Amino acid sequence: MKSRTPVVVRRGLADLGEHLRTWRRLNGVTQQLLAERAGVSVPTLRTVESGGSVSTDSLARILRALGVLDTVVAAVDPMNSDVGRLRAGQRLPERVRTPRPR
Repeated sequence: MKSRTPVVVRRGLADLGEHLRTWRRLNGVTQQLLAERAGVSVPTLRTVESGGSVSTDSLARILRALGVLDTVVAAVDPMNSDVGRLRAGQRLPERVRTPRPR
């Protein structure tokens, strides 16, 4: 059974979709043209712009076609955060495991 999407995630997706719609309009590009440039269908683009969920591949294609993929990737780079820079010297574990109950 699929779990419900948390409210904060739905809001984030809605905001992201609105921002992408604004970028598209600022660039004077129709949904049809952006979908073609991104290699996705118009319904997929509409889903993103309305805050729905799509594959990360489709989202990345749309971000790239809008010219903002690098900015989004940089926004989640741990080295662009205080925490990431503070822990940069630490050795990262190969895998993070759930502790076994004792």
